Amino acid sequence: MEHNAELGDFLRSRRALLRPEDAGVPLSGGARRVPGLRREEVASLAGVSTDYYARLEQGRHPHVSESVLDGVARALHLNDDERTYLWGLARPRTPGTRRAGPVSAPRVRADVHRMLDVLNDVSPALVVNHRRDVLAANHLARALLTDFDALPSRERNLARFALLDPAARDLYRDWENVAQIFVANLRLASGRHPDDRLLNELVGEFCVKLPEFNTWWASHRVQQCAYGDQRFDHPIVGELSLHHETLTFPSDPDQIICLYTAEPGTASAQALRLLASWTAPDTTAESAPTRSRAPGPAPLD
Repeated sequence: MEHNAELGDFLRSRRALLRPEDAGVPLSGGARRVPGLRREEVASLAGVSTDYYARLEQGRHPHVSESVLDGVARALHLNDDERTYLWGLARPRTPGTRRAGPVSAPRVRADVHRMLDVLNDVSPALVVNHRRDVLAANHLARALLTDFDALPSRERNLARFALLDPAARDLYRDWENVAQIFVANLRLASGRHPDDRLLNELVGEFCVKLPEFNTWWASHRVQQCAYGDQRFDHPIVGELSLHHETLTFPSDPDQIICLYTAEPGTASAQALRLLASWTAPDTTAESAPTRSRAPGPAPLD
């Protein structure tokens, strides 16, 4: 029997994080030998036998019913992202249903490219897939983050930039938190696409090149990069506080547009406008300012 080690590791990690009092389990008064809940407590809360749940944690139960998965998710207080990840790990996979992830970048429609161009003056915007490969980016996104178009094709990846590029540690003011969110997002993607060769190679590269990655990956934290606030320290315009939002195209579900916006009337909005004016397509390299210049209005001709 093929063991599902990933499923067992995930269940144990969630069980260890859940305190008995949060799960409504009465404390017996004696010392507990394990952090979080015991196996028998999770089994009772999920409505299954302790032996059945033990086999789940050992990865020895290849076919799990929907009702059991729902009961386990409820017992462990899993959020929506964690539930999605659990279902991806536990669903039966046979040789006939296994499929490798795509090895070539999907085409971004011309209308989407035009939309990115329209956003150039107001919002950094880029299109990524589940691996966070950058499929397209407007000028303002490349100015804010890095020039993905100038990189070799296999390096055009938002997660690789955030985790491995030394410039990212200076750019993201909360780099460690941002990096951990990227890792949690890749963990979620790996549950949905377990046979994606390029995704597995990317994870392997992080294991080798980023010392912190192995600890973060082993925590089994899963999270969508759906929305949130990010703080930047840009080498040209200085500090920015931007809101990050992602949208999925119904016709292209594996293409996600990432938008960064600033609150109107703020210093961040002014800095973003300034960055847009300096990175317009007809801007010459000689006119780009250095960090030593104080941010201010773009000079008038």
